[in-house]
Amino acid sequence: MPPIPLPDIDSLSITEQVSQMVVVRTCGMLYDHQIQYPSWELSVSELQKLIGDYGVGGVILLGGSAPEIALKTEQMQSWAKVPLLIAADIEEGVGQRFSGATWFPPPMALQAVSIKYAEAMGKITAEEALAIGINWLLAPIVDVNNNPDNPVINVRAFGITVGEVMGATRGFIAGAKHYPVLTTAKHFPGHGDTSVDSHLQTPSIPHDRQRFDEIEFPPFLNAIAAGVDAIMTAHIFVPELDSQNIATLSPHILTDILRKEMGFEGIITTDALIMSGVSGLDSPEAIAIQAVKAGADILLMPVDPIATILAVVAAVESGEISRERIRASVERIWQAKQKVCGIPTDLSKLGNPDNLKIAKEIATQSINVSASIDHLRSPDDLANSVGNYLNLVIVDNLLTCEEFLNRQSPAVTLPQSRSYQRIIADDMVLQNLQCDRFDKVFIQIFNRGNPFRGETNILDLTFDLAKKLVSEDKLEAIAVYGSPYCLEKFFEVIPSDLPWGFSYSQQSESQAALLQKLGFIKS
Repeated sequence: MPPIPLPDIDSLSITEQVSQMVVVRTCGMLYDHQIQYPSWELSVSELQKLIGDYGVGGVILLGGSAPEIALKTEQMQSWAKVPLLIAADIEEGVGQRFSGATWFPPPMALQAVSIKYAEAMGKITAEEALAIGINWLLAPIVDVNNNPDNPVINVRAFGITVGEVMGATRGFIAGAKHYPVLTTAKHFPGHGDTSVDSHLQTPSIPHDRQRFDEIEFPPFLNAIAAGVDAIMTAHIFVPELDSQNIATLSPHILTDILRKEMGFEGIITTDALIMSGVSGLDSPEAIAIQAVKAGADILLMPVDPIATILAVVAAVESGEISRERIRASVERIWQAKQKVCGIPTDLSKLGNPDNLKIAKEIATQSINVSASIDHLRSPDDLANSVGNYLNLVIVDNLLTCEEFLNRQSPAVTLPQSRSYQRIIADDMVLQNLQCDRFDKVFIQIFNRGNPFRGETNILDLTFDLAKKLVSEDKLEAIAVYGSPYCLEKFFEVIPSDLPWGFSYSQQSESQAALLQKLGFIKS
């Protein structure tokens, strides 16, 4: 289809040009009372003002169902004088954020199946995103997760080696290119070897330039060669690359290395500026100015969007930032918008059985089970059961596990059908848990490197409990859903012949497939 008409850049005021560089966040649900993160997400009136009056360039969405998003994106586009870039963090498919669409297992699962699925993953994600009005995928992650203690990248990465990440990245971008959407490689210059969550504080990486040239940079060069549209910065401090600034605020990292050395001509976007890894370093206004001076084209989720716009405009008017610098960013944004804006929504693209089948294949084929539980009781034995078997389900937070765990989840219902009693536990419950009255305990752990979780002793408590149960000959089996690094740690405390199961995915289909292999469903 022909490019959408956009106004001549020079016809825009400097305020309108700077506003195009700002992307704000709102709730994907339709009404203000549904907003889940009031400090991060704009109300309808605030959003309409920023889009209609200030002319912000884009919106990032989180929460809601896919049909709701289609209505929301149409509404927002109707307010805009210049079509919007509408983004979402959908590294695991549109269903990861918006119910009703396809939800894939974490990207690292592809290494246990085949990276051939990466292209299908990119294609399906792009198709379904466009169907509900999202034209900017904040994916793929191209960080090499070579630090098992990484709390923020972890299984979101395609792999732990450069080759794994590069192969899957090429496939994902090639798949997405079937549709007019933007793709984003993140997080430059590389967030894989950190053990700190940049949502909560600023990580530091001590490696020198040679190490970055060997490990962290190749996946980004690979993504650029594959035609990635945008690159997102990391709120990390790399003193060997810039001894003064974090990457998001570094002219050397963003302009000298990424722009000039690597030859990247697309959009450079910051990661969310509301994250503590950057927001605590200076005032919101100073951070925004410094990010633009460093080379960022888009300021993602500034703490105060209006103050940010006015601060950058003032910096331009004072001569601290040149008008040419702003114009160069708007030109890149215009080029992106001509590629992706103006496509109507189409909910008929959702619920495609072939798409759902591919996601299920990845989820079930990436499951690994050592052995079934030999002494698992058969249904014929249930009448004589004394009910002294425990299904201990461990989660990071009892208040945030509803996406994968409820009363109908296989992790709950299948052991229950075998007369297991059930306890759902987080760290507070584990600290006071007594298992003396149970003859056998089956532990299921839902654990993956989730952002915002912060420090937790849930795994230490679980390891201690597992050791105690082993010493008492009460530990029956372990199932881990999420991070393979969690499973590897348990190998230090469980006998080699103890049955265990692992799934990258935490969703119901994976729970059922894993428990079937452990013997809870007789095939």
